[in-house]
Amino acid sequence: MNTDLRARRVLSLLVSAFRLTRTAAPAGTPLYVVLCLLGGVVPLAAAWCTKILLDGLAAGGGWTPLLPWAVGLAVTGLVSGLLPVASEYLKQRLDRAVAVLTMDRLYQAMGRLTGLARMEDPRFRDKLQLAQQTGRSGPGQLVDDGLGAVQAAVTTAGFLGTLLVLDVGMAVIVLLAAVPALLAHLRLSRARAEVLWSITPAERREVFYAELLSSLDAAKELRLLGLGNLFRRRMLVELTAAHAVVEGQDRREARVRGLLAGLTALVSAAGLVWSVWLAAAGSLSIGDVAMFVAAVAGVQSASQSLVHNLASAHHSVLLFHHYDEIESQPADLPVGGAPVPPLRQGIELRNVWFRYADDQPWVLCGVNLTIPHGRSLALVGLNGAGKSTIVKLLCRFYDPCRGAILWDGVDIRTCAVEELRARIGAVFQDYMRYDLTAAENIGLGDVSAMDDRARVVEAARRAGAHDMVTALPRGYDTLLSRMFFDEADREDPDTGVLLSGGQWQRLALARAFLRDRRDLMILDEPSSGLDAQAEHEVHNSLRRHREGATSVLISHRLGTVRDASVIAVLTGGQVSELGTHDELMFLGGDYARLFRLQASGYDEVVTG
Repeated sequence: MNTDLRARRVLSLLVSAFRLTRTAAPAGTPLYVVLCLLGGVVPLAAAWCTKILLDGLAAGGGWTPLLPWAVGLAVTGLVSGLLPVASEYLKQRLDRAVAVLTMDRLYQAMGRLTGLARMEDPRFRDKLQLAQQTGRSGPGQLVDDGLGAVQAAVTTAGFLGTLLVLDVGMAVIVLLAAVPALLAHLRLSRARAEVLWSITPAERREVFYAELLSSLDAAKELRLLGLGNLFRRRMLVELTAAHAVVEGQDRREARVRGLLAGLTALVSAAGLVWSVWLAAAGSLSIGDVAMFVAAVAGVQSASQSLVHNLASAHHSVLLFHHYDEIESQPADLPVGGAPVPPLRQGIELRNVWFRYADDQPWVLCGVNLTIPHGRSLALVGLNGAGKSTIVKLLCRFYDPCRGAILWDGVDIRTCAVEELRARIGAVFQDYMRYDLTAAENIGLGDVSAMDDRARVVEAARRAGAHDMVTALPRGYDTLLSRMFFDEADREDPDTGVLLSGGQWQRLALARAFLRDRRDLMILDEPSSGLDAQAEHEVHNSLRRHREGATSVLISHRLGTVRDASVIAVLTGGQVSELGTHDELMFLGGDYARLFRLQASGYDEVVTG
């Protein structure tokens, strides 16, 4: 990116940050701008009041002409004392308002990502992590840095004007001393932002290992297999590597800042000696000397503040870029707007090809399948055959690379995603365990029914979860987590209950049963984690639930899919066999071989 484009980009981000702040705090933002500008003028006013007072006193004049200047000096002192307090209070209010708005917009932008491709992209996740870190305070900090730079520029310009009046040479020297500091700090700021970006993957891995070491889900394996030291060492390797990069940048910054501090001290000393020499020669009055000293100190201080704010703004711009990029991103899938009518004929996969990236192998290779309305389709195959990928395509988490998926003959890419998904219910193999109450964990299946306790209870009954839930300390209102407690639970931590895997499985099924008024039901390994009796009960319930409904069932236990209307066997991303259970057994292909293999395992257990 050339300098002109970069400058326009920086300006665009500054404007974007200011608009965010103005939108978040329409009344507070203009007031904060006024306070910042006032802060730039007050030191100048104080210096001029001091000069006039000293010259008046040295001239031996009366008190009356000096009274307004004395009052002015007192007022500037009062204002300079109150301004930081008022500005800081207002800044904190602006930061909080901006944080609410930016987080809302960030996650609205995430809501526009209707697919999964970007979420599975490591570079996108790095950008998202930085956006989350900078989104809360980044825009406010950027505005603060910009206004701070304006404030410092006002003070610098005022004092430089004063120095030009008193001595042109010193004004030029002081101004030239500030230029290398500005350039050096801008360069350091860019280097610091690049360092933060470069260590993000290492930080993400360090957080991953740290979370593993403190994860309840991983605790059993970590302790049984003795993995704690392994992951602790890996965490320390990533942490040390990230710290080493930051340490190198810190050393470079310390050297540069040390040189700049020496230059500043040298200029200040030279200015002081020069002003004393000019006063001794009669070229300056006592007030001029005081103004000269104040101007040199003021320019040095203001120019340093200007450099610091510009460098900080530059750094904030580089980081805010990640937030702006995420917040302004378009939808990841083509947006269709066609309504999705109730399913009347069926769903067809027509010559569907799919792979997750251009450099990865094909997962589906020309799949042709039909799910007739009111009937069930079972997908069978070895791991990696493409079963879960078909589920993702049906839910439109991805679009086919070639071919189409038709809903009553209409390509689902032309349909509104929200309407399509509103007509689908599902139990995923990797279902979520929400740190909420039991009722809420079920109610999330249909948010419109979350407060309908009768429907929630009925869904739990159908999933065989009702008795388990009612046995909890607070029944359906029991918090299923020990991560946090509601205020009412703080004195009774036993109300935070941890469930077994099978119990969570039943809640996930109940969540799906609450969503029973849908056109398509997807059941991806719905009984994994259940014991034999529970599995039998669940599948009987699912069988009743699927009667007359359009459904897709995935299971490695072939005995649970034998009653499906149609069974499709996937091999290498293609449909290798298709038919009913009896037809496939008669065919004697892969399905029959796998079914007999599983059945023989059960026979051995029984006869053994």
